[in-house]
Amino acid sequence: MKYIEINKEGKELIQDPLLNKGTAFSENERKEFKLNGLLPPEVLTIKTQAKRIMKNYRRINDDLEKYIFLESLHDRNETLYYYVIMENIKELTPIIYTPTVGKACQTFGDNYRSARGMYCSIRDKGKLSNIINNWPHDDVEIIVVTDGSRILGLGDLGVNGMGIPIGKLSLYVICAGIHPYKTLPVMLDVGTNNKELQNNEFYLGEKSDRIKDDKFYELVDEFTKSVYKRWPNALIQFEDFTNNHAFPLLDKYKNKILCFNDDIQGTGAVALSGILAALRITKENLIDQRIVFLGAGSAAIGIANTIVQGMVNQGISKKDAKKCFWFVDSNGLVTNQRKDRLGDHKLPYARNVKPIKNLLDVIKIAKPTILLGLSGIKGGFSEEIIREMNKYTREPIIFALSNPTSKAECTLEEAVHWTDGAAIFASGSPFNAIKYKDKSYVPGQGNNMYIFPGIGLSAIVTRSKKITDEMFYIAAETLASMVSEDNLLQRTVYPSIEDIREISINIAYKICKSNLDVCPKNIQKSDKLRETIKQLMYVPDYKNYKKRLI
Repeated sequence: MKYIEINKEGKELIQDPLLNKGTAFSENERKEFKLNGLLPPEVLTIKTQAKRIMKNYRRINDDLEKYIFLESLHDRNETLYYYVIMENIKELTPIIYTPTVGKACQTFGDNYRSARGMYCSIRDKGKLSNIINNWPHDDVEIIVVTDGSRILGLGDLGVNGMGIPIGKLSLYVICAGIHPYKTLPVMLDVGTNNKELQNNEFYLGEKSDRIKDDKFYELVDEFTKSVYKRWPNALIQFEDFTNNHAFPLLDKYKNKILCFNDDIQGTGAVALSGILAALRITKENLIDQRIVFLGAGSAAIGIANTIVQGMVNQGISKKDAKKCFWFVDSNGLVTNQRKDRLGDHKLPYARNVKPIKNLLDVIKIAKPTILLGLSGIKGGFSEEIIREMNKYTREPIIFALSNPTSKAECTLEEAVHWTDGAAIFASGSPFNAIKYKDKSYVPGQGNNMYIFPGIGLSAIVTRSKKITDEMFYIAAETLASMVSEDNLLQRTVYPSIEDIREISINIAYKICKSNLDVCPKNIQKSDKLRETIKQLMYVPDYKNYKKRLI
């Protein structure tokens, strides 16, 4: 284990969020670190500090103001911030991430308070190695990077999208115990095509159109090389890039460096997991499903690719597996007989049939058992569409996965009422439970936080050189196996988010077991692998302060 000595004191110490304990500094610490007189005299425990935080938090009625309140805590005392979140995880994760983080990104420039993470701008091209070297910490393990071009379902938000890497890395800490010292959020500022932002005096990024592809790929290449020059073992997570860049970036780097794309692979794994759990309710096999997608972007194709892998594992060929899928985009059914040019990522799923313009007609032909929404179109699953689907399957599996909640294709209540209680529903953002005909329905949230933290933890533990598709399939199977029978009785296809650390440990454990031969020797020889993984995880407390575990 690696330790660092605290080498700050006085005002400098209490202004460092990684080291600050606020009113919890003991009397001896106040004397040793020259804090006497700089803090109120009463010494509080972290439990009492957290109680005060939640008392003030619950006085706030607006979700965006709640987000700002929590980020203010994040900026002054990271230990307390993570302690508070972990003690109230179900209540607070919808605030620090989806759906509230979408609002926070939209107003990022208006509410900017303090620096967090790094900004690599096109104006720094040719100098990114020097820029990266400005980061004060030498032991970075996880980097989440975006160019802000496709933030949730909100589109091009430019540098305002920095809220996404910040939020994702908070989830790495909370869910998988990655030390905050070892995380780095990055914004690649390559301009924005959002004219409203370009004309906003408070916008903090490049106020010019996005750069052309050749310059874009050159900048990304310079960024990845600069990162790996300084942190050769760091994992890079690509986040919220547009489809025309997301797939090429993943294809280019996935076999060269330690990286993955959460929108493609993480979303794929969490959706497959929900489907596997739903099939425990219907008592059906994955290879027998007929699956219709509304939306054909990176997330949708990523889900399809992961489901195909699952079907192959159940004994059919990729070619036969792909026959189970129908994709509907803004121009109708994805078919190779359409006149418009299909994006390269859609071609493997293009059907050889005449064009069909609308989802309802596709439903009538495909007769789906599973309907997945990744379109960002509120109301995309109408009553007529849901009722038509219900004609062809006794228990329709309906996942409205678009984020934030305002973009969901339908609500839990709609899915349940329109199928007379037969639907198995999940969503990308949270919905409240409902009662229908005296039966409780608790919606599952297909949140990527179930998957990516465990993937990252496994990569750190095994010292992986690359992230494989098999890792995501193992993660999906592991997550599905953790859905209890009680969950399934309420038609819930994901376990409680309150068990997220145990979920991440299990995912990391299963992946480590499958890759044990490449693990460090202390991991290979461990007869208590699960406990070894758990001991590596960061716990937000004030112990071991003089030599703080990092």
